[in-house]
Amino acid sequence: MASSLPAVAAPPAPEIIHWIETPQELDKWLAAASSEQPLALDTEFERVNTFYPIPGLVQLGLGDQYCLVDPDVAEASVVFREVLANPEIPKLLYAMSEDLELFRHWLGIELTGVVDLQIGAAMAGAGFSLGYARLVETLFGETLDKSATRSDWLARPLSDAQQRYAVDDIRFLEPMYRWVLESLKSRDLVEALFEESQRFASELAAQDNPEQHYLKLRGGWALNPEQQAVLKELVRWRELECQRRDMPRNRVFADALLILVAERLPESMRALGDIQGVPSGAVRRYGETILELVRDARAADNAGFERIAPPLSRDQQASFKQLKRTVRKVAEAADIPLELVAPRKRLEKLMQDGELDGNPFFQGWREDLLAPVRSQIEDILKQ
Repeated sequence: MASSLPAVAAPPAPEIIHWIETPQELDKWLAAASSEQPLALDTEFERVNTFYPIPGLVQLGLGDQYCLVDPDVAEASVVFREVLANPEIPKLLYAMSEDLELFRHWLGIELTGVVDLQIGAAMAGAGFSLGYARLVETLFGETLDKSATRSDWLARPLSDAQQRYAVDDIRFLEPMYRWVLESLKSRDLVEALFEESQRFASELAAQDNPEQHYLKLRGGWALNPEQQAVLKELVRWRELECQRRDMPRNRVFADALLILVAERLPESMRALGDIQGVPSGAVRRYGETILELVRDARAADNAGFERIAPPLSRDQQASFKQLKRTVRKVAEAADIPLELVAPRKRLEKLMQDGELDGNPFFQGWREDLLAPVRSQIEDILKQ
């Protein structure tokens, strides 16, 4: 438990906040990054009325040196891009999903060599999905000032409180990393941390695919195959429209309304407008496009179409409980949270697929961890 974790010496806060103001200065500063000197990394951004996050600030740390960088400076730095893409230089982040999305869309870069210390903390026994401030307080005995969390990161100049907050978000990452590595070495889980961080990053990148986004709309599972094929095309269109107009999904067409349209299969503007909840403005703007998508999807050959996973049946739920108990025993013996070893959605999909061989999630460190109970898992899946 987090409350029993050992205290770690806190890195001192810098007296002066250092800003890097030119790409050339940043290139030079980053020269010290290496496999032995990881880069602490965080970002601040705005995302209220846009589809894509808008970069507001980049925070970087090398050892006890910290700096703040404006997005236009970071964007123009050749070495910054090289370091982000270099798998040999560890990039230390905490709960990294939004940061990776920002870099993917802002700079067109898929980060490699990433280490998500929220995952590392879970493996080290701090608890699953622990917040950064909570872990900092537990490990280092410092309470972070979070008052600047929701402030405007696009405005300049940033206040002193904002700058201190931004530095605090990277100041503890390297000592946290050293603590995690020390905790994992004795359990032979260091490579598991690197593997899981990169797997998570790759999976996040794959989720950007507009062709597959319909699978996230779990509420569409009850639609028949024809309706789900229509839903797939509607969701794909909505994703591309959001990207083109840089608007949040609900501002274009909400998930629940897309499912309703796919269920009703409207053939006219009037039928579309009669669907409860569909705004008249959306009918005027998108109506003809939606009707065309419905017609084309219904006429297409949907052989091999992947359907949205339904909830587990009653029989599957009984087997699922057995499966969960089996995996939980292994997770507890290894002192790794079950939610990390086998998230519920993963176990449910395994139950529905009924096959462990070739399952991409149960490879690498998980395959090694679950090897002693593999035959038990296979027996459960055959029930």
